[in-house]
Amino acid sequence: MEKRLTLTTLAVLTALLYGCGSSSGNDDKKPDDPPQLSCADITTEALDIPGLVISKATEAAATDPGTSASTPAHCLVEGELNQRKSDVDNQQYAIGFEVRLPTDWNGRFFFQGGGGTDGAVNPALGGLPGEGQTTNALSEGYAVASTDGGHKSIDDGTPAGGSLFGMDPQARIDYGYNAVGEVTKVAQTLIERHYDKEADHSYFVGCSNGGRQAMVAASRFADLYDGVIAGNPGFNLPKAGIQHAWDNQQFASVAPLDTATNRPIIEQSFSIPDMKLVASKVLGVCDGLDGLKDGMVLNSSACQAAFDPVKELVCTSGQTAGTDCLGDAAKVEALVRVFDGPRNSKGESLYASWPWDAGVGEMGWRVWKLAMPFPNPDPTIPNSIIATMGGSALPYIFMTPPKAVSGAGHGLIDYLLAYNFDTDAPGIYATNDIYTQSSMQFMTPPDPTDLSAFSAKGGKIIVHHGNSDPVFSVHDSIQWYENLKNADAKAGDYARLYTVPGQNHCGGGPSTSQFDLLTALVDWVENGKAPEQIIAMASPDSTLTDVESRPLCPYPQYAKYDGSGDPKVASSFQCVAS
Repeated sequence: MEKRLTLTTLAVLTALLYGCGSSSGNDDKKPDDPPQLSCADITTEALDIPGLVISKATEAAATDPGTSASTPAHCLVEGELNQRKSDVDNQQYAIGFEVRLPTDWNGRFFFQGGGGTDGAVNPALGGLPGEGQTTNALSEGYAVASTDGGHKSIDDGTPAGGSLFGMDPQARIDYGYNAVGEVTKVAQTLIERHYDKEADHSYFVGCSNGGRQAMVAASRFADLYDGVIAGNPGFNLPKAGIQHAWDNQQFASVAPLDTATNRPIIEQSFSIPDMKLVASKVLGVCDGLDGLKDGMVLNSSACQAAFDPVKELVCTSGQTAGTDCLGDAAKVEALVRVFDGPRNSKGESLYASWPWDAGVGEMGWRVWKLAMPFPNPDPTIPNSIIATMGGSALPYIFMTPPKAVSGAGHGLIDYLLAYNFDTDAPGIYATNDIYTQSSMQFMTPPDPTDLSAFSAKGGKIIVHHGNSDPVFSVHDSIQWYENLKNADAKAGDYARLYTVPGQNHCGGGPSTSQFDLLTALVDWVENGKAPEQIIAMASPDSTLTDVESRPLCPYPQYAKYDGSGDPKVASSFQCVAS
């Protein structure tokens, strides 16, 4: 395989070329400092960074004021890093990126995290965490960068196309962490050269895989970032990939069989009314544990102790399945196994458990776990996201060596249903002479409980996670935070976790998921004001009926009703210890 410049080497070269820089402007320029670049002057030759190709640098006019897609006047820069042809899969690769430099700059840098398996450069507008946003980071004056994660998705006509890059070992590493580090350095150089000044502060914000990237950035690139927001982070994404196989096997065990093919129709294992009934049973036991019945489970830890799925869901004599109860013991036990998380034959946990919560009856839960909300031409080929995107990511990206699985027909579901939790699951830790880093090495922070370098420079991290997230378990984020506190008694000085009752994956559900975390993070980083409760509004699309707002409390606290105030609003709730 061809040799690649490491991040360290690139940093040294950049420092030698441009000097260490400072946060001051023109008054501190030295005679040998490189000249300031207008947008038109930003070229491959002018930057002279090894492996960098600038394909576009143009002035863009302001558009769509007052919307989440608004773009103020800015310089749009597009390019690639480290173009190469793989000697493993013979495909062309490069780290694609986009940087937008607003004319009215606020002095800050914002890296926009990716999603899924990446594979495309999304417009670097700087989407803000929380639903219902009417602006973005670019419009608020941030310089914004985004990347495709070091590969382009291949349109092979099947759901597997986005994961085929996993055959190339360097593409795996670029996707896991290297693309973020490489693009961050280029973006910060562009900022310094265009504005003649370094960014005063740098922020990384993402959800889902972007949340994982955020946690990786705080660990691997602590010197490059001051603040991080990690939403619904799949920082143990390879383990969550094992959950995808586990889920499908449990669903298949109670799914009706197609008479023509004798294959399970997984989407019919648990119907929409089935899961709404489960949600209603959870609310019946847990809704009042926070002092108010409002369609939300705010005291989740108490709920997990109080809710007995077998007692609440298994039909007994005289009950009607689908109305009074979910079904027989086998059906309920299959769902319990899903919520307990994957295990091998020794009973050892391979990922995390999942909380019983009100959002499991929502379409935002179902599309990931069971089925998309449109007719499926062949119901024996599941169209859920964990069976399509997850079903290809597991063999191609997370297993070592990668396994070529057909994305056509029943290829992906056959792979998932045959996955062995004793012999296959260890593949996420495996390496060989070609794939020298396991997926658990390139996808996760080197040591998730060690943020000493990040905290030492004053870095702050906010993690938010929906309690009804169907793809990455909030219990995994809770365990990370508990481990962090056990490793560092002062972790609360630089890290906060906010769980979002009812919320599905990065939004949706019966939740108050409209909130402003970026302002809270900036205030913490730049003014030393640590966030306590975050006021969250019910979005216009929320299924809640009599809820306007609630406080999001720093874990392990939860929001408890004060017993007398207006039950619709956050001011009537206090953050109390679980």
